[in-house]
Amino acid sequence: MFDELSEKLESVIKRISGRVVLNEQTVAESLREIRRVLLEADVNYGLVQDFLKAVEEKATGREVIKSVSPGQMMVKIVYDELTGMLGGSSRPLIYAAGQLSVFMLCGLQGSGKTTTAGKLARRLKAEGRKPMLVAADIYRPAAIEQLATLGAQLEVPTFVPRDTGRPVTGITADALMEAASQGLDTVLIDTAGRLQIDREMMEELVEVKKAVSPQEVLLVVDGMTGQEAVSIAEAFHRELELTGLVLTKLDGDARGGAALSIFGVTGVPIKLIGVGEGLDALETFHPDRMVSRLLQMGDIVSLVERAEERIDQEEAERLEKKVLRHGDMDLEDFLSTLRQMQKLGSMESVLRLIPGVSGKLLKGANIEPKKFKRLEAIILSMTPRERAEPKLINASRRQRIATGCGQSVQDVNQLLNQFAQMRKMMKQMGLFSGRRGPGIPGRGFNPFAN
Repeated sequence: MFDELSEKLESVIKRISGRVVLNEQTVAESLREIRRVLLEADVNYGLVQDFLKAVEEKATGREVIKSVSPGQMMVKIVYDELTGMLGGSSRPLIYAAGQLSVFMLCGLQGSGKTTTAGKLARRLKAEGRKPMLVAADIYRPAAIEQLATLGAQLEVPTFVPRDTGRPVTGITADALMEAASQGLDTVLIDTAGRLQIDREMMEELVEVKKAVSPQEVLLVVDGMTGQEAVSIAEAFHRELELTGLVLTKLDGDARGGAALSIFGVTGVPIKLIGVGEGLDALETFHPDRMVSRLLQMGDIVSLVERAEERIDQEEAERLEKKVLRHGDMDLEDFLSTLRQMQKLGSMESVLRLIPGVSGKLLKGANIEPKKFKRLEAIILSMTPRERAEPKLINASRRQRIATGCGQSVQDVNQLLNQFAQMRKMMKQMGLFSGRRGPGIPGRGFNPFAN
């Protein structure tokens, strides 16, 4: 996420944090570097100027706290101002109290609007709500089909209009009545997109908004489009009075200009961000956490939340009890651990949330997403007895396993060696005896190692 911007900011922040003196000259030098980085990232020029002015005033007009260095104080000021530029704090979705809540999703074609509707439905269902998807994009048949497919995949009711020739306001009215009759509590309306903003499109959206009185009018914007995303948001906000924004494709090669500019220019908060193609890749937007990632400070809170949401707690507890009580683990347990890790997302996305892990370090880590699948295939090619008793796996068995999963004997040997290293490490730490020895769990073991 914003790799290039993050790497450049990291370099600047390192130099700033090493400052032993803060005066007009050193502050000016630091701000020139930050200005260049932000403008190269396509951040709105006016916002950059306001940001630099605010940082300069605070950096030159404040006494340095004795417990921190002048450079650290400067970094804190930059952090606070960037957080403010992004909106200051997260903004929750708004629901109607005791009645049906209606969310309108708007956006241009290609922004990821329909996929975002599916992601949001999954999220709401996981939170205990009862959502319904409404296919209101009657001009693109593939959109209706796509939404219906997502609904079936998520096991979420989807309202598909029988007659696409009817006015959209009539379709949405029918959808609301259907949702109420089914005892549902949230309706997600996937409105029509266009290749570009036009008068007819806006008028239709205005009519739909009047007809359904939504609690949320969310604009889905492609985060990779830079300042164009800001212009699109301004145009939609003028007509619809948006309540929130959803920035998509932030896992791609986005420069960061849209995210850093869109709130400051429009005043509309970013509520959600799309961080991947999977239906679980939709996150609440936290400005402070985003800045922490940009400045290579990590985001442990998001990592913990992701683990709590995605990790199977019962399976994790079963594995822990087995390791502690029986004093050992087998390849079945190893496979379970790998699958739990997979649920957290790509290893790269997890490492990005850890403080101090820079973009350069990630580039040198040689993390291959398909490695998980290869390891899984090797273990699944073993017999249940072999998984339970790895010492049985001799040369001939290794050849059979390699043939069965389409990998080389060397790959099988590598997995078995890694498994042996993991068991040895856990014994040294006292995990198999119920005591905690020295060391950090996971250090020295990398399932992605060559």
